[in-house]
Amino acid sequence: MRQRIIAGNWKLNKTITEAIELVVLLKRENFGMNPPVVVVCPVFTAITEVSEQCAGSGIKVGGQNLYWEEKGAFTGEVSGSLLKDAGCEYVIIGHSERRQFFGETDDSVNLKVKSALTQTLLPIICCGEVLEEREGNLTNQILDRHIRGAFKGVSAEDAARTVIAYEPVWAIGTGKVATPEQAQDAHAFIRNILVELYSDEVASAVPILYGGSVKPENALEILKKPDVDGALVGGASLKAGDFAGIIRASSEAGA
Repeated sequence: MRQRIIAGNWKLNKTITEAIELVVLLKRENFGMNPPVVVVCPVFTAITEVSEQCAGSGIKVGGQNLYWEEKGAFTGEVSGSLLKDAGCEYVIIGHSERRQFFGETDDSVNLKVKSALTQTLLPIICCGEVLEEREGNLTNQILDRHIRGAFKGVSAEDAARTVIAYEPVWAIGTGKVATPEQAQDAHAFIRNILVELYSDEVASAVPILYGGSVKPENALEILKKPDVDGALVGGASLKAGDFAGIIRASSEAGA
């Protein structure tokens, strides 16, 4: 059975002190009877302190990005080994904001995925269409390109250790949310690509998360869908109560 995962992408928010305060509050929350894997992804400067605070709690820590080279003259970059050293088990790769603002491409995403896997980090690989692509009926074409690009040259064994996050870009931070049916259709399409690239076994092993204005109020109906294995949460992950509400929705959906 696939893992259920709720990951919080804190983006460019929270000082070290604020990050610790959030984790302390989160640890006090009740996650339900059948909790998913919970991952928090703070800014780089807070990873070590957050990792120390999460130790023994069951909450995992992830980075928001990495560079594919391990060391060298790459000012401002962070490698997979440094993320591991700071306490990360996961890393977000190819988020739409990285593509939009920092020029990430399918090729750079692929290099980062391979680097993360080499360092035994679990990559959360993002894919998704912008509004114009959705309205132009290009969603499946974009998803096909993103997934095939990310997994180019990745072995079946390694592919089975990845996580995918479908994020309709038009729903990120806009208050718009894909309907449960839209999310399920996209997730099923992604899983079918994995069947083509690898096998039913690999496709069945990879958790596919939904990301896009997920809140406690809308999480359950989305998370009930058979190919939706969790969520990559943005703004709602910055408040312990809201994030815990989404985690509890996952517990209920997976019961």
